[in-house]
Amino acid sequence: MQERQGIGEPSVYHAVVVIFLEFFAWGLLTTPMLTVLHQTFPQHTFLMNGLIHGVKGLLSFLSAPLIGALSDVWGRKSFLLLTVFFTCAPIPLMKISPWWYFAVISMSGVFAVTFSVIFAYVADITQEHERSTAYGLVSATFAASLVTSPAIGAYLSQAYGDTLVVVLASGVALLDIGFILLAVPESLPEEMRPVSWGAPISWEQADPFASLRKVGQDSTVLLICITVFLSYLPEAGQYSSFFLYLRQVIGFSSETVAAFIGVVGILSILAQTVVLGILMRSIGNKNTILLGLGFQILQLAWYGFGSQPWMMWAAGAVAAMSSITFPAISAMVSRNADPDQQGVVQGMITGIRGLCNGLGPALYGFVFYLFHVELNEMAEVETLGKASKPNMANPTDESSIIPGPPFLFGACSVLLSLLVALFIPEHNLALRSGSHKKHSNGAQTHAHSPQAGGSDGKEPLLEDSSV
Repeated sequence: MQERQGIGEPSVYHAVVVIFLEFFAWGLLTTPMLTVLHQTFPQHTFLMNGLIHGVKGLLSFLSAPLIGALSDVWGRKSFLLLTVFFTCAPIPLMKISPWWYFAVISMSGVFAVTFSVIFAYVADITQEHERSTAYGLVSATFAASLVTSPAIGAYLSQAYGDTLVVVLASGVALLDIGFILLAVPESLPEEMRPVSWGAPISWEQADPFASLRKVGQDSTVLLICITVFLSYLPEAGQYSSFFLYLRQVIGFSSETVAAFIGVVGILSILAQTVVLGILMRSIGNKNTILLGLGFQILQLAWYGFGSQPWMMWAAGAVAAMSSITFPAISAMVSRNADPDQQGVVQGMITGIRGLCNGLGPALYGFVFYLFHVELNEMAEVETLGKASKPNMANPTDESSIIPGPPFLFGACSVLLSLLVALFIPEHNLALRSGSHKKHSNGAQTHAHSPQAGGSDGKEPLLEDSSV
C-alpha cells in the first residue's frame, strides 16, 4: 500500500479546515460583492443576482452526482482540490473584470460541490454512529466561517478599499488549496479502489435526476422529500438575496450587515449544537422538525412585513432557531431508514436541496422584479454614508405594505411544508439494525461492485452522489 500523503491520518478536522478557509474567503467579499453587483447591473439588480446564483445552483445540482461517482474511483483529495480551486477561481476577477467575475461565478457551479466531497471524506473515516455529529461539526464550521469574515471584510473595505479585501480573499483561497495539496491525506483507502480503476462511470451514477425518480417508492420518504423541498426553496432564495436586501431596501450599512451575519451565525451554531440536542431528547425528532419549521415561518413573515432595522434583528434571532430543521430531518432519515436505503434517501434529500439552490434564487429575483423592488438609490447612500433608507424604485401599494414580497411567498411555502411534515410518522416501520456498523456511504459499496444491488433485486442506491 502506498504511503499516505498529507499530515497525519485523515480526520474530520482536515475537512473542517478546508470548509472554513473556503467560506471565510467568500465571507470577506460580502461587502465588495454587493457594491460590484449593483455597479455592474444598476437595473434589475435583484433579478440578475437571482439568475446568477440560480445558474450556479442548477449546474451544481447537475454535476454533483458525477463528481461524487468520480471521487469514489479516483479518491477524495483530487476532487477536493478541483472543487475548491474552481469555487474560488472567480475571486480575483472581481477587481479585474466584473462581467467575467459574474460569468465565471455562474459557470463555477459545475465544480462548486465542495460539501458533497467533504461529506464523502467524513463518511470514509467515521463510524456510522459518529457521522451525524461529524456532519454537524462541518455544518457548524460553515456558520462559524461567516461569523467574523463579513465584518473583517467590511472594515478593511472601508479603511483600505475593496482591492485589499479581494487580494486577502484570494490569499485565503490559495492557502486553502495549499492546505489540501500538502496537509490533507487521502481518506479513501487504496484497497477500496482497485476494482474501480478501470471501470466506467455509468449514466445511472451520474444522472442527477435518478435519485429524485425514486422519491415515490416509499410514502415516508416522499413526505420527507416534499417537506425538504418546500422549506429549503425559500431558504436557498433568501441566502442569495437577503444581505443585498438588508443593505439596499432596509438601509443597513456595510458594518451593520456584517454584524448581523456574525450575530445570527453565533446563534445558529448554538441552536445546531446545544439547543438541537436538548430538543431531540426532550420533545423528539418529529416535533423538533415541526418546531424548526414554525420558527422559519415566523422568520420569513417577519422579514416580509418588517420595515424597521429592529424587526430584522428580531427575525434574525428566530432565523437562528429555524436552522435546527435540516439537521433534525437528517437525523430522522439516518435513524429510520433501512441500512440499504440509507444512501438513496440521503441522495434524494441532497438532490432536492441542490435543485432548490438553482430554483430558489431565480424565484426570489423574479418576485422582487415582479413587485418592482429595485435599487436605484445606492450611489446616494454610498455618498451619504449612514443615510436614510433608500427608496424602492416605482414603489407600488404592495411594496409599501410588504417590503419583502418573496419572503411572504417563502412563508407560505414553509407553511405547506409544515402541514406535510405533520403526516411524517415518528418511527418508520423499517427500523434499522446494527446501527453501529462501519458504513462507507458509497465508498465501499458503490455500483461497480456486483453485490451493490443487494439480494432483494433493488437497484444500486446512488450512494456515490448521496453525500
